[in-house]
Parts: sequence; structure tokens; C-alpha cells
Amino acid sequence: MATSVRARPDGSPPPAASPSSPGPRGRRSPGGLRSTLYRWDVKAIPYVFVAPFFLTFAAFGLFPLIYTGWLSLHRVELGGDPTWKGLENYTDLATSEFFWNALFNTFTIGVIATVPQLLMALGLAHLLNYKLRGRGFFRVAILAPYATSIAAATLVFAQLFNTDYGMINGVLGWIGIDPVNWESSKWPAQIAISVIVTWRWTGYNALIYLAAMQAVPQDLYEAAALDGASRWRQFVSVTIPSIRPTILFTIIVSTIGATQLFGEPMLFGGSVGISGGSGNQFQTLSLLMYEKGWVTGALGQASAIAWVMLLLLLLVGGVQALVSRHNRKKLGG
Repeated sequence: MATSVRARPDGSPPPAASPSSPGPRGRRSPGGLRSTLYRWDVKAIPYVFVAPFFLTFAAFGLFPLIYTGWLSLHRVELGGDPTWKGLENYTDLATSEFFWNALFNTFTIGVIATVPQLLMALGLAHLLNYKLRGRGFFRVAILAPYATSIAAATLVFAQLFNTDYGMINGVLGWIGIDPVNWESSKWPAQIAISVIVTWRWTGYNALIYLAAMQAVPQDLYEAAALDGASRWRQFVSVTIPSIRPTILFTIIVSTIGATQLFGEPMLFGGSVGISGGSGNQFQTLSLLMYEKGWVTGALGQASAIAWVMLLLLLLVGGVQALVSRHNRKKLGG
């Protein structure tokens, strides 16, 4: 069927039809470009935001970890080239008397410091959970030891436990007990170091427990009070089960801290602090690692000790995971 084209009134031909394409072939329209940029913004920008963390972790966390593992398989001395030894550094640790002594000291100091620390923190948190006068002041005050530097606290306690003129021996003398050689004897030295750790971390753990206790529903306490439960029974039967995950968390964190104990024993021992006393009576794994690496120059053995400490911490983490899974199954979660 023919179509007619109407001419303009002035007799000029009609204008030519414009092409349907918006431009030359292959050129993207402004709307398509904005859509592409939007998709890139949605998909790529989140990775850009998290990239600084992963780059920092790779540079200061992952690379030192892998490099330390590589060094642990070599004989490395300061100023020398690495020599391949395989697992010999680890087998040397298995037969080293100093390593087993440091491992045992780390365990005993950790137990002596962690158990009283967490028990005292639990009691303090329970007291601060009541409506006391000046409750805010006490909550801030118990955190003051944590804000104190390790060096300052350890030096003060080293004077308190001084064998010749320390205040601790002075108090013991008033009640008829002979002076204790806190620095040279094995168990007194470990007790003194544990006191420093306990003093510094009790308030920190108490605030963690307090935060967990305040999240316990008050209905549970009211129901227990209606049943005739005393405050002690409420604490044992309501508070402790309700904050059990928090207690497990503080146990794990305190165990990790005890495994890495370094500053307190080194400063407490003074000139022989790196070796853990004159007879290595309070030398921990961290002190042994430092001594091997920077005193004797055996960086390969120091790296092997570092990896053994890492394996111990992974073991602790595995135990935590198993206990948490058992608790979830017990609670029906």
C-alpha cells in the first residue's frame, strides 16, 4: 500500500527521518555508563573498604607467622646465612631441660595467677552488681590497675617483695614468720609474679563479669526469691549458669595471657630477669624465646619455641570450641 508524504506549506520537502541509533556503533549511552559504574560501586567498594585491614594483617601478621615457621626449620644466627635443619630445632626442644622447665613454669604461674584472679573478679562483679553508694566510682577504681603500665606496677611490687627491706617481709616479721627469699626461691618467686598479674587483671575481668551479670533477666532473680532462695543461692543457681559463656571466655583469654607472660617476670628478676632468675626458677616460654633469639643469637630455636607456643594456643582454642559445643548441646541449642 502506497503512502503519501505531505509537503510543507511553503513547498519545501519534508525533513529526513533521524536514525534510531543514539550514536555511532559501539558507543555506550550515558545511562549504560552510569549503570556500569553503579554495579562497580556496589560490588567493588566494600572490598576497597576492608582491604586496608587485610593488607595490614598480611604484612604484620601473616607474613611474620609464615617467616617464623620457615626460620624454625633452619639454623639461623645473627649475621649468618640460614642453614636447613628440618625438624631438628623441635627435636632439640623435646630433649632440652630448659624448655621443659620454662613450660612447667609457664603452667604453674598461669594456674597460680588465673584461678585466684577469676574468683576474685567474680566476687567483685557480684558486689558491684548491687545498688551501692558510689557504685560508679568503684567501677572506675577497679579498672585503674589495668591502666597502669606493666613496668611501673612490676617495679613497685619488686620493692614490696624485696628480701631485705620489702614491706611484705616486714609484715610477715610482725606475725613471727621468718623473711622469705622472694627472688631466689622457686615457689615464692612464682607467687610474687602471680600476685602482680592478679593485681593488674582482676578489675578488668570483674568489669567483663559485671556486664554479663547486668544482662541476666531480673525475672529469674524474682522467681528465685519467691522460692525462698538466698542471695548466695541466687548467685550459684542463677548468676553462674547465666554467665557461663563469659566465664569460659575469660578463662581462655587468661590462659592465653599466661602463656605469653613476659614483662612481669623479666622486670621482677632485674639483671637476671631474662633468664628467669639465677636458677631459671621463674623463666617462662616467652623469656626463653627472647633469650634464645637475642641473647644467644639462635633465631631458629627461638622461632621453634614461638611455633610451639602457637600450637599450645591453638590447643587451648580447640578445647574452648569443644566445651562450647558441649554447652550448646546441653542447653538444646
